[in-house]
Amino acid sequence: MPAIRSFLFNTYFFAWSTLIMLTGWIVLPLPRRFIRGHIGLWPRLNFPVMRALIGTKFEVRGRANIPNQPVIFAAKHQSAWDTMFFLWLNPANAYVMKAELARIPLWGWYMRRCGHIMIDRTGGAGTMRELMRSTSAALADGRSVIIFPEGTRTMPGTTGTYHPGIAALYSQTGATVIPVALNSGLFWPRRSFLKKPGTIVIEFLEPMPAGMKRAAFLPELERRIETATRRLESEAQIG
Repeated sequence: MPAIRSFLFNTYFFAWSTLIMLTGWIVLPLPRRFIRGHIGLWPRLNFPVMRALIGTKFEVRGRANIPNQPVIFAAKHQSAWDTMFFLWLNPANAYVMKAELARIPLWGWYMRRCGHIMIDRTGGAGTMRELMRSTSAALADGRSVIIFPEGTRTMPGTTGTYHPGIAALYSQTGATVIPVALNSGLFWPRRSFLKKPGTIVIEFLEPMPAGMKRAAFLPELERRIETATRRLESEAQIG
């Protein structure tokens, strides 16, 4: 039964994702709020179907830690689920993503039109300048920014390298940085056909203190995210 349920969900997921891409051109010439709303339908209909077919739901903790202003979410990244969640939270949110994704037919157009932040990870100082410029522009436009400090998905129970881009954003933009922990990789594992029932938990932690030195900021951010992530992983009940 788990394999059958996963097959049904995976089939639906790819069909729905394809439909979103093939119909997005209709709203592409319209103001950005329309294309963002269209892409925002992607998680809105994926999450209920995942719950119905697999039995996977999710719980959001720590909403009170999010101020009523644009912030930078520094999030753990374990699963494709994470890439949908922040669009579910607010379709106007801007992801920092690798520029290679812009080469995906149609999808790359939509991501650029939505105002997501495409970064060439081999670009050195120029990449950092573009990251600063684009992030500052998104924040000034009233949009929160999501960055995965490890740069890629990691397996549950593991820690990747926390890259310095988030520390530069913290010190140079002056924006509030909200660490985010989660355990999604236990239920939607990386590169896995099988999806597992249970409750994904995503937790917004207390904002990072203002005025920290860059050298102290990055290890403290990692400590907070990884400690909370291990706690959420240990609490997980996989059906």
